[in-house]
Amino acid sequence: MTESPARGEAPDVTADLLPDDALEASSVVANRAMNRERRLAGRDGYARVLGHDILGLPPGARWLDLCCGSGRALLDAADARPDLDITGVDLVGYFAAAGPVRFVAASITTWLPGARYDLVTCVHGLHYVGDKLGALLRAASWLSDHGVFVANFDVAGIQAPGGARRVLRALRSAGFEYDARTHRIRRDGPFSGTLPFRYLGADDRAGPNYTGQPAVASHYSAL
Repeated sequence: MTESPARGEAPDVTADLLPDDALEASSVVANRAMNRERRLAGRDGYARVLGHDILGLPPGARWLDLCCGSGRALLDAADARPDLDITGVDLVGYFAAAGPVRFVAASITTWLPGARYDLVTCVHGLHYVGDKLGALLRAASWLSDHGVFVANFDVAGIQAPGGARRVLRALRSAGFEYDARTHRIRRDGPFSGTLPFRYLGADDRAGPNYTGQPAVASHYSAL
């Protein structure tokens, strides 16, 4: 049982936050359906959701998709562009097939790649990640010299001192571009720096975000 704060004291919001291992066992995360069967093309396809032409990658390019769901979009791309080197990572290993795509069942907060990538994407997956800012930095650090990272991102899912303005200011200083209308974040070229925040934990009871689906709120303190 959590004790109530004494009069005049602010409640300790970190007391009920989940660490990553507990978060990943949460029904909100483990049962997510946002990206499970998404295809490459179509109204809700990767190309439209990300605003990026994946099939326009140069010959032999490496593409890494984080929180790839069943991986159907990746298999679509492999059928259309068999020259691409494609890897998909998802916490829940219910992949549609193997074939020409390399699938890995792992958490994107701990998994380490063995290569650099020309494109790193994450379609509606960051909504369910605890350390969202850490995931952004990890993804950007895996880019090749001319690589691109693009993902769906909801800055309202970040709880940090100074609010969204401070978070976005730090991300833009690190070379990330954020489009508030489309809820997309992008970076061109690798990044190996840090952000002025310390991850505290996550709240899986945050409720729906802009997608209408239950999401995870990520809490940070300032450094």
